[in-house]
Amino acid sequence: MRRTLLLMVLWTTSAFAGLVRIDVSERSDVLEGKPFGKTGAYERIAGRAYFAVDPKLPVNSTICDINLAPRNAAGKVEFFADLYVLKPRDPKTGNGSILFEVSNRGLKGMLTMFNRATGSLHPATAEHFGDGLLFEEGFTLVWLGWEFDVPHKENLLRLDVPVVKGLAGLVRSEFTPERRETSFPLADRTLQAAYPVANPADPANVLAVRDRAEGPRRTIPRAQWSFSADRTRVEMPSGFEPGKLYDVVYTAQDPALVGLGPTAVRDLISFLKYGGTPEQGHIMLADQSRHLRRAIGYGVSQSGRFLRTFLYFGFNQDEKGRKVFDGLIPHVAGASRGSFNHRFAQPSRDAHAHLNTLYPTVLFPFTDLDQTDPLTGQTDGLLRRARADGVVPRIFHTNGSYEYYGRASALIHSTLDGRQDAPLAPESRVYLFAGSQHGPSGWPPPRGGTQNLRNPNDFRYAMRALVLAMHRWLAEGIEPPASNYPKVAGGGLVPLSRLRFPKLPGVAVPTRILEPYRLDFGPEFPTRGIITIEPPKLGPAYAALLPQVDADGNETGGIRLPDVAVPLGVYTGWNLQDPSLGAPHELYSMAGSFIPFSRAEIEKRYRSREQYLKRVEAATRELIRQGYLLERDLAQLVERAGQQWDYLTTPR
Repeated sequence: MRRTLLLMVLWTTSAFAGLVRIDVSERSDVLEGKPFGKTGAYERIAGRAYFAVDPKLPVNSTICDINLAPRNAAGKVEFFADLYVLKPRDPKTGNGSILFEVSNRGLKGMLTMFNRATGSLHPATAEHFGDGLLFEEGFTLVWLGWEFDVPHKENLLRLDVPVVKGLAGLVRSEFTPERRETSFPLADRTLQAAYPVANPADPANVLAVRDRAEGPRRTIPRAQWSFSADRTRVEMPSGFEPGKLYDVVYTAQDPALVGLGPTAVRDLISFLKYGGTPEQGHIMLADQSRHLRRAIGYGVSQSGRFLRTFLYFGFNQDEKGRKVFDGLIPHVAGASRGSFNHRFAQPSRDAHAHLNTLYPTVLFPFTDLDQTDPLTGQTDGLLRRARADGVVPRIFHTNGSYEYYGRASALIHSTLDGRQDAPLAPESRVYLFAGSQHGPSGWPPPRGGTQNLRNPNDFRYAMRALVLAMHRWLAEGIEPPASNYPKVAGGGLVPLSRLRFPKLPGVAVPTRILEPYRLDFGPEFPTRGIITIEPPKLGPAYAALLPQVDADGNETGGIRLPDVAVPLGVYTGWNLQDPSLGAPHELYSMAGSFIPFSRAEIEKRYRSREQYLKRVEAATRELIRQGYLLERDLAQLVERAGQQWDYLTTPR
């Protein structure tokens, strides 16, 4: 039965720090009350959370420009965000753990990752909930809008924050066309909200083009281009050439307080974990909070980078000095952070070898423990503030192979010069899914803008095991699977020049990967989050290392899932751009390659389908024993392997 109502819960802002009220616009049963194992039925709560924070509190001083924000009559800064919760109908049957997904550009993805479900903005059908793993385990699933520039679209999660009126500053918008076009948006990924140019006629606005990230820039004469009438696009009648990097540097005004995004996450999770006074007795969420004892933060790509940034800026301590997240799983974030807490930040921008280059993303420090940059003398670590505040969470850093090529992932566990392995924090684990791309492709794998087929190695099976391992580590003290990643010692982690990838007919190999340069955005950026140099000045690069490969070209280090352990081809973390897109020597962002063996080679290696599947089953059972896969997924993994065998050995 579906019930829709509007419930408003009010309390004084002094009663509970940060969170002021929750308006609930929908409360309904999941799948008409279907029970999920011992947990029973789940319900959906959708609405909006309202916040007000005191800019005078020391813990809030880390929020960029909070001292310039407009304030209400009580002297607090107000903002609100969309909220979505899937929770056990009976709170007592849950496992006591919040699983919070940092929404990627307003989306909901953890059901797809952990439940093997079909993606949806508003999950409603059986396919949207998949096999129900998270529900059977009793998690309370939570999403909250944290990004101000998400488009206004139904069921996307957004954050509404104040702006600092009249304040001006530099913005850089980069665009890499895949076809000849005559305009591009100032916003990232077309749909995001842009900072409009303040004065289109200002001669200081500059459009430039270059062939590669660190290549020489050529300024395009002002007479050849213009801004659109709404001041949110660049137009050039002669057209932008595919494969080139174009960027426009301009002055904008009225920056959003982007740092209120992590603030909202901090204060919501704090409320759910610690509850409030009896006067705050929300009939659903306050009751739920009495049964919630821990919180796990999970994020993919942009959202994983958010979690690393969240830690670095000290947001894991709430306004009362308490720990917010007990565990974090930043997934495919590499060694990156992002634009989540500085002036004129563009949260959607990331950093790849040939897309969104030179944004403040791959920034020192990279390791959880303190490290020292020998060139600058700076010492810092992601956990430095959390360690000082006594709020260090347990962390799983999970990455695919692409993150070593396109996100400098090796820097989270190697020294800045690449000569040694760096120690891990005792609270942290690092996992590489060998031979995988940013997100697995479907089967059969497509090509789509790449020179090779895309990589179908599906690490979601391992992520299912790891999220349960994190819960057990927090709830029961059971040690998770050991870290598993390539190391400098023994030659498992090497520079591109020492990668022993075999020569394969018709396959071009990378000659360039993301170079993690020391970037200078101006003297006020490190301390105040103010960019005064765009594009940034490039200093020397940190070392970028890659997992070494075997004679086939498959990686030797990390978690070798059945696709790689018993291969039917070569699985890489890189793929090059199709020549039709321009720049065919550049990495295609976020894509890996699948280079299948010939039918003759497959049959020579395994002699029969039966023998192949026996080897797949043995490899899967060993990964189950080590804790990297779940017993419940064994049959499906073997069935999947059989489908791949049939596809690759059937004549076409």
